[in-house]
Formats: sequence, C-alpha cells, structure tokens
Amino acid sequence: MGPWATHVLADYGADVILVEPPGGDIMRRASAQRHDRMGAVFMHGARGKRSIVLDLKTERGRDALLALVGTADVFVHNVRRAAMRRLRLTYDEVARANARIVYASLVGYGQDGPYAARPAYDDLIQGASGLAATFAMAGDEPRYVPALVVDRTAGIVAASAILAALVERSRTGTGRALEVPMFETMVELVLADHLGGDSFVPPEGDAGYARILARNRKPSRTTDGYVCVLLYNEAHWKRFFEVCGESERYRGDARLHDPAARVLDYDGAYGEVARVLATRTTAEWLATLEAADIPVMPLYDVAQLQRDPHLQSVGFFEEIEHPTEGRLRTLGFPVSFAGADVPARGVAPTLGEHTRSVLLEAGVAEADVEALIRRSEGC
Repeated sequence: MGPWATHVLADYGADVILVEPPGGDIMRRASAQRHDRMGAVFMHGARGKRSIVLDLKTERGRDALLALVGTADVFVHNVRRAAMRRLRLTYDEVARANARIVYASLVGYGQDGPYAARPAYDDLIQGASGLAATFAMAGDEPRYVPALVVDRTAGIVAASAILAALVERSRTGTGRALEVPMFETMVELVLADHLGGDSFVPPEGDAGYARILARNRKPSRTTDGYVCVLLYNEAHWKRFFEVCGESERYRGDARLHDPAARVLDYDGAYGEVARVLATRTTAEWLATLEAADIPVMPLYDVAQLQRDPHLQSVGFFEEIEHPTEGRLRTLGFPVSFAGADVPARGVAPTLGEHTRSVLLEAGVAEADVEALIRRSEGC
C-alpha cells in the first residue's frame, strides 16, 4: 500500500523518491517484463517517481536517508514498528532531522494491538477482514477478490491522511506522525456494508446487506454473452418489465413490485431479471435498456477495456516510449481539476536511476554518494 499511496501523490504532482534496498523493490519482478526488475505492475505503480538505492542497515545509508529527510515534506514507510526501531528510523529519530516532517507509517495492523508483529499481505487481510467470507455469505465459497484491493484501498486512505496532515501542518507549522493499518481499514470497509443488524445493541436482525449478498447479483447471461443491469429504484423495476413485455409478471410477483417483499428475497427477484435477460443478445439489451433509461453496461474483460469507446474518447490509455523498456501502454490519470492541466507524469525509474542526483541535491558529499553507489552495485 505504500507504493500505491505514493503513486496517488505522484499523480497529483508530488516529487516522490522511492528508496529501494540494493536488490530493488520486490514488486519490480511482478507480472510481465521485458527486462529484469521492470515488471508491468511495478511500472504502473512507480510512474513519475525517482529511485535511489540505499542500504539502510549501514550507518552511511542511514545518514544519507536522514539528509534526504531534511529536504522532504513527507516520510512514508510500510514496515512494522519493530523493524523501524532496529533501523533507528522511528518518528522521533526522523523528526530530529526535520521537525516539520509528516511521518506516515503504513502497517498491516494497528501497532498497539496483539497483531502488531504479524506479517500482512493483501490475501491475508482479505481473509482476516471478512472480505473473503462475504462470498460465502452470498452462497459461494470463501475466496479472494482477484485484484490487490487491500493494497489499493489502504493506499488511497493513506494518501488522503497524508494530505490532511499536510493541511494541518500548513496551519500549525509542525509535523505529525500518523499510522494507517490495512486490517482496520478493510474491516471498516466491509462492516460499513455488512454489520447490518449487529449495528444495534441488542441486535436488530442479522449481519449482512441482503441486496449485495444476493447470489444472483452478478452479470447476467444473454443469448451471446453477458450484460450488467441494475434496477436501483422502483421506476427501474416497473419500466424493465414493461419494455420486456412482462408487465403482467411484474404485477403478479410481489418481489418485483413491492420493495418490502423484495427485501425478503432479493435473490429470487434478481433471478427473475436474469431469466428475462437470457432471452436476447447483449447488443439488443444494451440498446433497449439505454433507450428506457435503465442502468446497463456491457461486461468487459481486460482486452475489451482497451477498446472501450469512452476510455478512448477521454484519452485514458496512452502509448509512450520508455528509455529502457521501449513502447508502453500507460493508464490515465482519472481525476480532473477545472482550469488546471494534469501534472506531467514521468515513467517508472530503473533501479537506482536517481541515486546520484537526488543525494547530491540533498547535500550529501560527492565522495559519500560515490561510496554508496559502489556498495549498492556490489550487492
């Protein structure tokens, strides 16, 4: 989540300096790659950042980092508190180098609880937070969402917390330590939907949000593929069965025309919608339901997304030339600010590409910089 939090900040225009160990960030080898340590997942998350290599277990590496801290607004790490103590890079130690620093600890679990020392990865937190179990609540078996939703979600929360701390510093003039745990962040996300009846003391019904747990809440089969339809309000339910020629079915089934009855059997109601959708092609449904102002979208796979006319129109995908990786497809910046240009974004850095320039900018002596580079290249 640290790389994703700083990805968000880099997209907003921050100068993000990625401090890597001599072997490089582990994510450099994730997914497809043309050259070693320049994997696709890393390149999408590290665009626009500068990379330096430091061995923080050495005195010289730690001193160089603290010199860099003296020029920075924010210090972000995603390492457990005990490890930061061993490195002598706690908030108090870092703040001695820069009292205005915003020190962001991105951790697996709140560091004052019994899980503090446990390792945390996306899959583990999906399971521990209840997210994986919601599939079982919906009639399937527990499973992980096939995306790094914990890292991304917690990273976005961390980025917003960092920005809030910077706003506070602009008012007070002092920095602050903040902590963003993956586990608690995802528990809030899951339970905001699914605490349900357990929100009350004593409970008022079962946990779980019945509508989004319905087994038939999923893309529906058509005669030649799938379509995504959401009947969100009563007008949608009535109009859907009208345009399908099944008004009599709508009037005769309480689950379709009565919200109180539908709450008791969302799965059955969605099953009726799925039954109807299976009778025509995807293209027919898209045309019919769009004309009737009923929420509908096609089901895209990853390859189809790249051909989507809307994404093409807004310029979401762009092809660029990377200095070492050649022609690449990049992902767009989704936020727009009225009257402002999107900040220029660079490409993902090669390992240690900016070690020399960044450390010299921070005031590290040239002889020390050369010694650090020789050490990193020898590891």
